[in-house]
Amino acid sequence: MLLKKILFISASLSCLVFANASTIDTSKQILDTKAQIAELQAKLQELENATTTQKQKDEELALIKKRKDEALKTHTEFGFVSTKGNTNTTAYNLDTKIQKAFNKHQLTFLGDGEYASDNGTDTKNKYLLELNYGYKLNKNLYLEYILGYKYDEFSGYDYQAYTGPGLKYKAIQSDVHNLDLSSALLMSTDKQESDVDAYNYTSGRVKIEYSWQIFKNLKFAETFTYRADITKIEDYFIFSKTAFTSKISDIFSVGLNYKVDYVNMAETGKQRTDKTLSANLIADF
Repeated sequence: MLLKKILFISASLSCLVFANASTIDTSKQILDTKAQIAELQAKLQELENATTTQKQKDEELALIKKRKDEALKTHTEFGFVSTKGNTNTTAYNLDTKIQKAFNKHQLTFLGDGEYASDNGTDTKNKYLLELNYGYKLNKNLYLEYILGYKYDEFSGYDYQAYTGPGLKYKAIQSDVHNLDLSSALLMSTDKQESDVDAYNYTSGRVKIEYSWQIFKNLKFAETFTYRADITKIEDYFIFSKTAFTSKISDIFSVGLNYKVDYVNMAETGKQRTDKTLSANLIADF
């Protein structure tokens, strides 16, 4: 009888010990699980914070880029030559480009003027003014409207004017190469010296603008424009500007330009091609 009691007590104690051990193991598992959950939550929070921080950085960079793109930009080139003594000559040229963007809209003003005199007599007097409005359709394509006026005292034309819509496609955009392709359908007016009345016609224009950042402080740029009467294709005009520019500071550069202004149907006694080579001081703001 006593032996049975001892066996019963031993069995009961074994069950209690086993149950207690099981309870300890379960509690340990629960604590371990809670710790893992807490660790996962902490990592998740870190990931969320990192994502939020990166998003904020991206938004800040996008805002900075937007402000930079929409800032007023001016580009001015000026060249001047003057001689006194046996010869008295004066020559200067002024090119300017002013650009302002806002949201999907962009306004660009272009000015190109040349003047020269010899002993007080004008030998060159010409300028071109152009206003361009652009509306951004997508990343690369712009809808444009162009308004232009050209005066050249020695070309045989009193003036030339044109206006109309067009498209611009940014074919290449990079830190090294940039290529813009433009086309437009323009209502044009030419007033020749030999004619009493101005000639009104529809013309088509193609423009190519290419730039190549050869080195950090050396840049090559080419602008080519072709405009022609769509009913008389032999009546056309070509303008080309080839330029090399070298930076000397954040704002100032020096440049060498070669311009070719070609009129296919020039007035009698006038040269078809007018060429200008100039060295300029350039300022970009």
